[in-house]
Amino acid sequence: MGELILVRHGETAWSLSGQHTGSTDLPMTAHGEDEARAVAPLLRERHIGLVLVSPLARARRTAELAGLKDPRITSDLHEWDYGAYEGITTADIHTTRPDWSLWTDGVPPGPADHPGEQPGDVGARADRVLGGIMDTLRAGDDDIALVSHGHFLRVLTARYLGLSPAAGALFQLTTGTVSRLGLEHGNPVITAWNLTVPASSFRAASRGKKKLSSRSAG
Repeated sequence: MGELILVRHGETAWSLSGQHTGSTDLPMTAHGEDEARAVAPLLRERHIGLVLVSPLARARRTAELAGLKDPRITSDLHEWDYGAYEGITTADIHTTRPDWSLWTDGVPPGPADHPGEQPGDVGARADRVLGGIMDTLRAGDDDIALVSHGHFLRVLTARYLGLSPAAGALFQLTTGTVSRLGLEHGNPVITAWNLTVPASSFRAASRGKKKLSSRSAG
């Protein structure tokens, strides 16, 4: 059996500021694009047979920059719908709701185009994703890559491990990272988490290669 490879997209302006970014289709920052490129070395030795990607541009661009081929857009991989809390930081929410937690309380309704989701709603989407790929994963040795978003991938990890959606709170996940889910003695486990190549190091290495190529060409 292969592994599930979870890729969180690179940085956006709102992930940097801490604003909840669900349906808002923000592009990545320049640093976020570097983070996405730096994912490629972490995937180079993997045998990936299927790539599923959130429909949001930041995830699709991450898949492209990471070198993932033939991505299949999968609507269930979109980020948590934050409803009325779209674009709001946790710190701002806590000024009026000091005990609020996304993982247990969900969000209040927003406008019609993003009405908001509760933890169980996101868990149901994660279950659909897992239900659609686990037979394929078990049937072969190839990995399956999921390119998605921080909160959604944390819920999916919890559901893969047989935990409640709220247990996603236990799995911190930063931008531009690779994590892996697999089996140990038949039991679902996390085999790697929050792997990253520093974007600054990757950028410096890339510049070094360009300079070397220029010298060779001259």
